[in-house]
Order: sequence, then structure tokens, then C-alpha cells
Amino acid sequence: MASGRTLRSLTLAATFTFSATVQIETSAGDHRKSAFLLHSGFALPAVSGLSGELHSMSSSIENIVIVGTGSAGLTAAVYAGRANLSPLLIEGTLPGGQLTTTSEVENFPGFPEGIDGFQLMDNLRKQAAKFGARFEQGRIGSVDFSGQPLKLRTGEREILARSVIVATGASPRMMGVPGEKEYFGGKGVTTCATCDGAFYRNMDVVVVGGGDSACEEALFLTRFASSVTLIHRRDTLRASRIMAERTLAHPKIRPAWNSILTEVLGSPEAGVNGVRVKDAKTGAGRVIPCKGVFMAIGHVPNTEPFAQALDVDASGYLLPAGGSQVKTKVPGVFVAGDCADHIYRQAITAAGMGCQAAIEAERWLAEHGA
Repeated sequence: MASGRTLRSLTLAATFTFSATVQIETSAGDHRKSAFLLHSGFALPAVSGLSGELHSMSSSIENIVIVGTGSAGLTAAVYAGRANLSPLLIEGTLPGGQLTTTSEVENFPGFPEGIDGFQLMDNLRKQAAKFGARFEQGRIGSVDFSGQPLKLRTGEREILARSVIVATGASPRMMGVPGEKEYFGGKGVTTCATCDGAFYRNMDVVVVGGGDSACEEALFLTRFASSVTLIHRRDTLRASRIMAERTLAHPKIRPAWNSILTEVLGSPEAGVNGVRVKDAKTGAGRVIPCKGVFMAIGHVPNTEPFAQALDVDASGYLLPAGGSQVKTKVPGVFVAGDCADHIYRQAITAAGMGCQAAIEAERWLAEHGA
């Protein structure tokens, strides 16, 4: 991996001191990440109110609740905040979304020198807060969208809302092999060629997978990498015929058939330097030298709590209503970002959907007297 990119740990150390300011020590020395998490909810008091109080007090019904604080959710919060809707954001298990696990982002408009992924999301968060967005640490466990007000339940309380934007994102599927987690997010293991491919200019890389997504990743990487090894557990690709033919015909791409990734190799100082694979038929092992490992075995949309109330496809992605990218079959409920987009999965497209969802929610609320 290119030098200067560092893996950031989400682990907080033992001490939190609360007064007029907050002091944090982190086990990895990453004060920025911990400050983001703390600012995102660990030190902020939860919005008060128990379930019974919410039902009895109309003032406790939120105008708009945004579930998720990635690029889609925070952009929606900026627009909803500027519309004086005082949005409440539920942060989930990864405040800031997937971009907080990356370092340099070079393809987000407006930053000719690139921008650190954490910094980009922190900027978005501050912008949303400037316009009145409120943040609450929590994870939605279930919802009831059968009527107004809409109900969302966390482990601590029930939240009532007139409108909801679901922007929960999607998580990349990982294999769980040794070294994968250790080198993810800045030291050689990644899940996005579009995001990180340019960092591997004139280097050898591997792509793990055999479907259309893996082929697309491999082809994109040929623009930068010296060679691309496509690791697949079978002896034929699962990709569409045209995609498979195009991939295998490329002079920079070589397949590693019947191969199963068993370990990512490297060092904390230099990052990834290879992968270990096992032959699916003989069990024999070998090492493939490389500097980058691109996992392309799919994504899992974070939509389980909403799957009964909203339409989803066979993979669990939320389905917008006909003629819209963000409206759903439930009046007042909108979707944005990777939880409803399995094609592009980019920060900028997620931000665009967040903008759309907030504008639609504002219009819906105005039409219904909010």
C-alpha cells in the first residue's frame, strides 16, 4: 500500500473524563477517531423520553428521523436541518459510515488534493450539526410503519416520527481469514477498486471473487496495477459470459482457479506483501505475492429491521416505489444510499440520494401540515 496510509482502530481505551471538555486516551493513539465516536454519541446524552411519555406528548414526535450517519444520512441531515426540521439521527454501530475506515478519498468532488475519509465525514457531521441536526447513539432493532406516527425501537426506547429516512448502508462481505481484519482500511485490504485502485499504481494485486463484481474490480484495476490475480474457488467464473470473456482475455489478469484464500500476509510496518491460498481439490498451499487485496464477494445491506415493513429484493436491498429513487411504499418513509443501491456504492451517489430523500421528506411533511 502507498506509504502514509494508516489503519485506524475503533477501540477506545479505559479512560473517559467528562467536564467542560472531554479527554480521551486511545489504545492506538488515534485521537481523531475516538473523538468522532465520542462526539457521535458516547458523550452526548440520549434524547430523553420513555415510550409512554412519547405516546402522551405530541411534542415528542420527531418531524424526521434519519437512521444512519454515513454520506447519505449526513447529507440528508444538512438539507433537513436547513429546512428547520430539526432532524434526529440514529448513529448505529459505525458512526460516520464506511468512509471512516478509509484514509485518502480522491474522487469526492471539491477536493483536488483528496481528503481523508474520516475528515470528510467529520466535516459533514459538523455541517449537519450547524443547521440543528441532533445525534443519538443507538441501533434500530424493529419498526412499526403501519400508521402515523411511525415507530422505531432501539434497545433503550421507542421513537415516534412523522417521517423517516433509512440510510443504513451496506457492509462488505469478508472471509474472516487471518490478516484480513488486521490489514483492512489502509494497509492493503480493501473492498472498493474505484475508491482505492489508484493507490496501487505499478503494483501486483489480487481480487477475491468470481462474479460480475469481481470481474469489474479486476478490469478496473488493470488501469493502475502491474498485474491482477483473480482468486476463485472454482474452475470457471460465475460472472456473465461477456464479463467473464472480457476479464480472462485481458493480458494483465491471470486467474488462480480452484483457489481458496486462507491468510493475508504482511507486516504492521509495510502492510500486505502477499496472500496464502489453498487448492480446493488437492489441499496444497502456495503464496501469491501482492501489495493489495480486493475483496469482491458481495455486500450485505444493513436493512434487517426494515425488511418486514418495506419492500426488499432477493439480496435484502430496499426497493424504492415506482418512479422514484428514494420514496417507498410507506408514506413518509424514504431510503437513501447503499442500503438501496447495489450498483454504484459511492459516497457521492449516496450523498445525492440523501439530498433527494430530505427534499422529498420536507415536501411530504409540508403537504401533511407538519
